[in-house]
Amino acid sequence: MSRMRQPSVLLIAEAANPEWVSVPLVGWSMASALRDVARVHVVTQVRNRAAFLRAGLVEGEDFTALDTEKLARPMWRVAGLLRGGAGKGWTTSTAIAALSYPYFEHLLWKRFGDDVKAGRFDVVHRITPLTPTTVSPLAARCAAAGVPFVLGPLNGGVPWPSAFAAERRAEKEWLSYVRGVYKLFPGRRRMLQSCAAILVGSRHTGSEIPAAYQDRTFRIPENAIDPARFDRIAAQDISGPLRSVFVGRLVPYKGPDMAIEASAPLLRSGRMHLDIVGDGPMRADLQALVERLGVEKAVTFHGPLGHREVQDVMAKANLLVFPSIREFGGGVVLEAMSLGVVPVVVDYAGPGELVDAKTGIALPLSDRNGIVQNLTDRLTALADDPTNLPAMGQAARAHVQSHFTWSAKANQVAEIYDWVTGQRRTRPQIFD
Repeated sequence: MSRMRQPSVLLIAEAANPEWVSVPLVGWSMASALRDVARVHVVTQVRNRAAFLRAGLVEGEDFTALDTEKLARPMWRVAGLLRGGAGKGWTTSTAIAALSYPYFEHLLWKRFGDDVKAGRFDVVHRITPLTPTTVSPLAARCAAAGVPFVLGPLNGGVPWPSAFAAERRAEKEWLSYVRGVYKLFPGRRRMLQSCAAILVGSRHTGSEIPAAYQDRTFRIPENAIDPARFDRIAAQDISGPLRSVFVGRLVPYKGPDMAIEASAPLLRSGRMHLDIVGDGPMRADLQALVERLGVEKAVTFHGPLGHREVQDVMAKANLLVFPSIREFGGGVVLEAMSLGVVPVVVDYAGPGELVDAKTGIALPLSDRNGIVQNLTDRLTALADDPTNLPAMGQAARAHVQSHFTWSAKANQVAEIYDWVTGQRRTRPQIFD
């Protein structure tokens, strides 16, 4: 249906930064894409101000940066002490950040509350934080003012598979054992009651939304790709040895060791080459594993790379081998698919929801030995007969171009804006 007008939207993106990765990049990318479907003003944290200005945005007109450093900075230091090491204890970091976030919304309401109550915004939308454990007091205030509050996309908190308790301990995820307590947080029910729409990034997160609010809950995976950043097309040359790539932090739950072990027979026989892109605490152990397995000549460690360099490596690959056992979103899976690289993932949480039989391979979740064996079997079968890979790569690329660009995602959110503001009568059907 045609839109009568673009709504005026106050976008809350406490974490949003074009120069960072993970959640800040998601916040920035979605906020930027929404400028094409709405009249947007972004409210972010002051740490992102310089990057916004470098990107050409005008302070006061395009965005407002709120300074919460007097509380956020010491809380971040506390989180660093409790996490148990760099790149670990993400549940702890999220919990500490959730404690300081209400102050951000306090300053936001102090600055924009009168504008909201006066109806100068058609919608207030919190993009980040992505975690469903962070309560937004603003939702009830917007509802009281008669302005629709949209929450999300929310994601995270996928349970640790019981067979990977050792990896859970290695990641220092002690707080994950009691994460479900967040459902009892003061203000959570009131927040959900006050939301005009709730966006969730995965079926698991959707299942944590009480039944009373499912009629206003929409599944929209939070990750997407920027065609300007990922504009190469993999050749899918199957005439010689297959080329596979692993991209991600080198940490236990992402399974880089499983990727190496499962590929080892093909690497030793010269039927596959494995590129590893990323860095992390496992790197030295992974390099030792490669030497122990005798596959040094068939494995290349590239270390951390920028987006353009990552794309250059990925575009040479036939396969993304990514046996992560606890991935919320799976942005790297979409990036590979956008290039026409066929993903091989574990069918659990984010990646399992992005891949189907036409666009990739999803291995059943089992214990470590089971995943390694299943991965070995599938890689061997592909090396024996790679003829389906070009067609799968094309299907993967087409799927991403249709549903998982930031532009496509903005159009999906625009349908929800129209629904909550009354421009659209029927409930949007975004994903199943």
